Amino acid sequence: MVGCSHINAPDKLTVVPLPEIRPPNASQAVYREDCTQCFDSIDDPSGLNVCLYCFNGGCAGNRNHAYLHSTRTGHPLVLNIKRTRKKIQRDEPPQKMSKLAIAAETEEDRYDTTTRVLCYSCREDNIDKSMGKLPVVIDGVMKALTFSKREEIKAWEQEFVPCEHTLCLTQQDRKEIVPSECGNIGCGRRQFGGIGGNSHALAHADCSSHSVAVKLGSITAEGEADIYCYKCNEERTDPNLAEHLAHWGINIAEREKTEKSLMEMQIEHNLKWEFSMTTEDGHELEPIFGPGFTGLKNLGNSCYLSSIIQCLFSLPEFQQRYYHPDEEPPLSRSPAEDFETQMRKLADGILSGRYSKPDTEVISTPDSSEVPHQRGLAPTMFKHLVGRGHQEFSTMRQQDAFEFLLHLFKLISLSRHPEGLVNPVDAFRFTLEQRLQCISCGRVRYKVDEQDNISVQVPARRSAGSAVSGSGSEKDAVLYERVTLRECLDIFTAEETVELRCPSCGNSDGFRKRSLFKTLPQEFVINARRFELINWVPTKLNIPVEVDDEQLDLSPYLSSGQQPGEELLPDEPEQKGAGFTANQAALDQLLSMGFPQVRCEKALQATGNSDVESAMNWLFAHMDDPDIDEPMAPRAEESSLDQHDPAKIAQLSEMGIDSNRARQALAATGGDVNRALDWVFSHPDNLEAEAGESEQLPNLSNVQKLPGTDAIPAKYQLQSIVCHKGSSVHAGHYVAFTRKTVPGERQPSWVLFNDEKVVKIDNVEEMKQYAYIYFFSRL
Repeated sequence: MVGCSHINAPDKLTVVPLPEIRPPNASQAVYREDCTQCFDSIDDPSGLNVCLYCFNGGCAGNRNHAYLHSTRTGHPLVLNIKRTRKKIQRDEPPQKMSKLAIAAETEEDRYDTTTRVLCYSCREDNIDKSMGKLPVVIDGVMKALTFSKREEIKAWEQEFVPCEHTLCLTQQDRKEIVPSECGNIGCGRRQFGGIGGNSHALAHADCSSHSVAVKLGSITAEGEADIYCYKCNEERTDPNLAEHLAHWGINIAEREKTEKSLMEMQIEHNLKWEFSMTTEDGHELEPIFGPGFTGLKNLGNSCYLSSIIQCLFSLPEFQQRYYHPDEEPPLSRSPAEDFETQMRKLADGILSGRYSKPDTEVISTPDSSEVPHQRGLAPTMFKHLVGRGHQEFSTMRQQDAFEFLLHLFKLISLSRHPEGLVNPVDAFRFTLEQRLQCISCGRVRYKVDEQDNISVQVPARRSAGSAVSGSGSEKDAVLYERVTLRECLDIFTAEETVELRCPSCGNSDGFRKRSLFKTLPQEFVINARRFELINWVPTKLNIPVEVDDEQLDLSPYLSSGQQPGEELLPDEPEQKGAGFTANQAALDQLLSMGFPQVRCEKALQATGNSDVESAMNWLFAHMDDPDIDEPMAPRAEESSLDQHDPAKIAQLSEMGIDSNRARQALAATGGDVNRALDWVFSHPDNLEAEAGESEQLPNLSNVQKLPGTDAIPAKYQLQSIVCHKGSSVHAGHYVAFTRKTVPGERQPSWVLFNDEKVVKIDNVEEMKQYAYIYFFSRL
């Protein structure tokens, strides 16, 4: 072993002096599981190199992203961590069982872990670990929560809020607490399997009405701890924890966490769930391996994310945008927090085939000929990044896969795309043309909206004798008549009558309304809505939808545009500076359904201010938007268009949006970039109306080209589907089926992605009938 000059003192010869190495504090992320720029991990032969300055994890193999990080940051010292599975001796007699208990297997029971310190500057690869601050720093790195566990705990903790009992806590006279005493310090409840305490804390709460308790071993110097309210029977938070503990002589700054929190234990329990992968006759489906056949590990209710990712990265647009195996990762001081880096990491993990191999740690019986499934990639950093700041996707709860798709589309569109690389969401974009015709005078109005998906209602027609025998949740189930996908599209594009007053003739007989496609996309996403309102709660219905193996021709649904002889309705005057005024009749209908007024107004504004059904569908699709309950911003005057943040205008301009258009969008949405982006996509026709007011845009038809194409024939092939099992879209399990060419075969087959399990499946007809999301590719 050798020494290194970088251990004890900062290197004064560097342009930027190095900071001193020190152990991570409780708020710092330690990436000691897998590389932040690829999925190589501590289980690989070369192990993982953790930077001892910023605790970034980098692979040490052929790619050597750890060295790349060192050259970019100037951080020379790293801790190499390598983990190997312990060999199990089958010939040893089992230990004598002394009591009925379930002993949890720890990481130490399963693995041998070795560490060594390297310095890239000194080119030393086995530095004496007892030198200087190395012992305390290494100990801190190895004992710190891994990034994945830390983010899972934070996500669960976001569910917790204070209650009246923690906010209005009244304490008795002060005395010093001795952790070993009993009385008002009691053990926890006995848990399933015989583990845990004897419920003395609960007994004390019952007899004394002292409802708020803290788990002493969970207290950290940063002010975090497990708080439980026995009256609410829920975990809570205490905003004044430090003050309340100081009352009992506990200095929170001196505390050190010594026990697992309830969240840590709950996460460990949730991650043990497994799903069966068998055919109807009980045989295991055979796993497949290779590039493009890499599964994603379930992080605990993350199947909604995995299913969408598998469908997207089976498409050439996403592969071409994010899969660049011969290029260095993007330059970033914090790769785990960089969206471009994490998207490329995900693409490399799924498409390279490097990680698609049987899990050698799976123990099979001698008489078993079955090939084990792969271990699967854990997209922890990606999940944290895309969910950060979102009220729902930042939690560990099950989410709606379609809503996640829309959220991811927005993040991709807001991200920066290097020169020569196209935003893959552009392949999904198209325009819908809405036609309104006055029943009395016959005048018409056309409105064009840009979209990247459609959501179609599946008609629910109960069949005769719908009650069936069965057991469990299927007992007395309702059977529905089969419908075809084309029937759903017919309903989506059908003409309907809406009640509006005509601005031309003043008659109130109403309008005929119809929406057709002005252009169609390369990749077409259809969300099949199978639910009905039962007591104002959306309830999922099992309605079979037939999707033919034949090509889907969408040519009949293309609009022919304004016809010769049609007279246009006059434009309705708008008062500058005035806010949006909702159609009162439509607003009253939505309010009677129990929706909040601000949501109803936003829905009507987004759907044309007349159609109650469209507004209701918009509400269901956007009910989890983080800003859904924010007050609507008033429409700004023209003079205010130049008062917006130049950075926001530049951000929209980087996405190909003209600066004048960006100013208008920001003015219409109160300066919110996310909402401004949605506004631009949903108001492509507004640009032509402004042509006469802008001298800088002499030829707007060339500047703003509508997305998609109106070329015919418009034939599509089903590429992928996302299916959901369960009675609610916010519970159950998601899986994905994609059409791929399996190694050794010439013709494409259907492949099932069930988290980390990837198998070929012969019969997908039943799953197609109950799919939640359909991905079609244009031929």
